[in-house]
Amino acid sequence: MQRVKKILLWVVLAFAVYAIIVSPEQAADILKTSGSILADGVRSIGTFFDALLGRR
Repeated sequence: MQRVKKILLWVVLAFAVYAIIVSPEQAADILKTSGSILADGVRSIGTFFDALLGRR
């Protein structure tokens, strides 16, 4: 099972490198969008806990 995980990790890594080389602008857009989604999620969790603790 460990060997399968290692092979899958290398396949995903190789695909990511390939995607970046083939179309760097699209890869940058995807990364920017992913970062924005992650930041919004963290901000929402913070707002939730602030409301839960009565800070706002």
